Amino acid sequence: MIAPDTHIRIARPSRDLNAAERFYTDGLGLDVLWRTTERVPDEHDLVMVGPKGGAWHFELTHDPERPLEPTPTVDDLFVVYLGSPVDESLLDRLVAAGGTRVPAHNPYWDEHGATIADPDGYRLVLCSRTWA
Repeated sequence: MIAPDTHIRIARPSRDLNAAERFYTDGLGLDVLWRTTERVPDEHDLVMVGPKGGAWHFELTHDPERPLEPTPTVDDLFVVYLGSPVDESLLDRLVAAGGTRVPAHNPYWDEHGATIADPDGYRLVLCSRTWA
């Protein structure tokens, strides 16, 4: 059964794990929970980022032997509900860490926050509203 504390992993391919890691750690402030430390033939290189002690994380993968090109759409979103206005210094950090400010496909997100594309083109929405 899926409970509120069930652990969730979201996996995404990345062109450049170092760039993706920098965006999510230096920019967003997530922690590196685990990463491969050496190349193992026939296995993916990966880095897992998320909040320490959280019930979810991103697994960012790269397979140098059979690379996948990330194929995000404008509506593939990772939404973080902040419950307060988006701090401009956070947006500045995300851009400095390789992100790009983009207009949202759905104007709701522009009205209630900001959208930043990560180095692979996936969209992070920082929403000023709360979820509940």
